[in-house]
Amino acid sequence: MLFERQKFLVAGLSRSGIASAEYLREHGAEVLLYDDVDDENVQKTRERLEAIGCVSVRRENLAEVSATCDVLVLSPGIPVDHPLPVSFKRAGGRVLGETELGALGLRCPAVGVTGTNGKTTTVTMLESILQKAGKKAIACGNVGKPITACLKELGEDGIAVAEISSFQLETLTSFRPHVAVVLNITEDHLNRHYTLENYIFLKSRILKNATESEYAVLNYDDPIVRGFAEHTKAKVIWFSAAERVNGGYLADGYFCYMGEKVCAESDLLLEGEHNRMNALAAICAAKLFGVDNASVAEALSSFRGVRHRISTIGEVDGVTFIDDSKATNVDSAVKAIGSVKGESVLLVGGKDKGYSYEPLFEAIGNSHVCHVVIYGENAFRILNAALKTGYSALTLCKPFEIAVRVAFLTAKRGQNVLLSPASASFDAFRSYEERGDRFAEIMEELRAERSKNREETELVLPAENGIPETAAPVLSEAVNGEGDE
Repeated sequence: MLFERQKFLVAGLSRSGIASAEYLREHGAEVLLYDDVDDENVQKTRERLEAIGCVSVRRENLAEVSATCDVLVLSPGIPVDHPLPVSFKRAGGRVLGETELGALGLRCPAVGVTGTNGKTTTVTMLESILQKAGKKAIACGNVGKPITACLKELGEDGIAVAEISSFQLETLTSFRPHVAVVLNITEDHLNRHYTLENYIFLKSRILKNATESEYAVLNYDDPIVRGFAEHTKAKVIWFSAAERVNGGYLADGYFCYMGEKVCAESDLLLEGEHNRMNALAAICAAKLFGVDNASVAEALSSFRGVRHRISTIGEVDGVTFIDDSKATNVDSAVKAIGSVKGESVLLVGGKDKGYSYEPLFEAIGNSHVCHVVIYGENAFRILNAALKTGYSALTLCKPFEIAVRVAFLTAKRGQNVLLSPASASFDAFRSYEERGDRFAEIMEELRAERSKNREETELVLPAENGIPETAAPVLSEAVNGEGDE
């Protein structure tokens, strides 16, 4: 693309839209901005981008202005069948996403990681391994910074470790990672992609440009992912927890690669089979970049996971709070409830994504979950799924903040409050990160309320035998039933 001679319309002023606009202006492009939302955050973003020469477009002028543009840069949050990209394509314009824009500018090797679950953990783990080996690796794409924001830092000698979502794959055509990793595929985003077949097709697109000189690191234990090997020219490297494959596998308590013991399983701090699979995928990709075993072991032994993914964030009155806000689908939540030790009160709900919740309650019935608090926009769909499976240890409480408090009051000392929503966050939050942060804030509010309550209400009462006896604290406002939001 000849940036100085083309006009770009950036639609959606989220993280990727901001990065796209800044990148295009740096290269002398004329940039127009549009977003359906007009809240305070978007307004501040507009002002910031207008200061570097971008021009905002009003809704009433959108059709007229877009007809004069050459390229539409689409936010991942806007589907490709939205009226804007559809009309743009019909008019002969080009539609791409920030990831495609970044891929066109990459001058260094890249790893592309996709799959339904485990992407962020695998990308962050791989970044850590490569950095321990002295390589300039940067996590980017759907995690960390957008690719366009990393191009200067990556240069020609870096390694872009890119998390690639199905939303990004809708508009990604030029990306050719040296190593493409596909972790797993289960139902997700069916409200956007309509069918599982469409979703699988989009995931396979990460391999579409691969030649015989690239590598595909594929999950041998996932039959859908295993089938991708039949349709790629790339050299296939497998990873498996069940078989000794041509690639990475588990044997005799070790992570192994191509017949060689790399490091002990005990070096990995994270628990759960899903994390062992993530580690195997990261090890395979790292070995393809020539990383030594000592660097792998050092990285795994210091890697403590990513924020909002099965993270213990604190304790209030003997109840442990665990933040798994990143579990935005059923399969991810099932993995969480199977990994968390001890009995848990589970918080589930949010924005519906079009799949069935029955498998969640089938897993809950065989887990340490002792009660489920349902909240959010999809609360009644989840409730219906629970009743269909015969699960009845339930409380329905749609507002998130009240639901967290109810979960805490339901939990007994020694139990957990586990936020693993199996749903998107967009009914009430801008992201799963914001939802997880609010969960932590409510926990701190509860701690402060309990502490203040004890200080204000501890009374010393005379006992019959003359020995002073401390009265139990009165119930907090939360117990006495705060009003609905």
